[in-house]
Amino acid sequence: MNLIQPAQRRFHFAVAVIGVLALLFATEGCSTAKTAPPTTAPPQRRDLAAMKAQQAALTPSQVLELLRRGNERFASGKPEPRDMLHDRQTTAAGQYPQAVILSCIDSRAPAETIFDAGLGDLFNARIAGNIADADLVGSMEFACAVSGAKLVLVMGHTSCGAIKGACDHVQLGNLTGLLQKIEPAVVSVHDVPGNRNSKNTAFVEAVSEANVRLTVQRIRDLSPILRDMEKAQKIQITGCIYDLATGRVQFLSSNPQ
Repeated sequence: MNLIQPAQRRFHFAVAVIGVLALLFATEGCSTAKTAPPTTAPPQRRDLAAMKAQQAALTPSQVLELLRRGNERFASGKPEPRDMLHDRQTTAAGQYPQAVILSCIDSRAPAETIFDAGLGDLFNARIAGNIADADLVGSMEFACAVSGAKLVLVMGHTSCGAIKGACDHVQLGNLTGLLQKIEPAVVSVHDVPGNRNSKNTAFVEAVSEANVRLTVQRIRDLSPILRDMEKAQKIQITGCIYDLATGRVQFLSSNPQ
């Protein structure tokens, strides 16, 4: 009897261990099923012929809407998956961008990222304070009249260092001349109470918007080519403000032509 009891105890212990292990495996399986990441959509694999056809078919207002949707994806943290290696290889043979963006050089405001755009989607010109001169406008003429872009978008942003510098009348080497080109925007803002310098956030943001609107008009003034294309409704020239804090873009109503 004493010889049988230890064997029985070992048998019962083994059964108990097997039961515990089975329960653990079952629980682990359930946990894995609950925490498995959601299935993501496959990355886009872009085709150059399709990009060309899309550019030709789009209207300026449709391009603007695509930028709205792209910014919404960016701001909500849901960018489209992209096969950048494939896109690079595809666009090496040609380009059919839909818009040209004139934006500030601020490191926090890259247009392609803000609009969730891929390689070959946007021409992007960047300069402090998103000002326009003859050289930049010449680039826009190439983008629209030669390469088929349908939209010219001037993008300012909140808390812009160049705008603050212009509000404070900063002088620093070649930057002095650049900031003087923003001075008309500073002078044009009259309805913001408080100090007229960079310490007044409301004043700075008002100047930033005024600067965008004046730059839109300056593009028209500098380029009869773009102005005529806009009158013929082949392109649209407009502006927007990017909010560094929220990631969202506020599109401005177009200035009168």
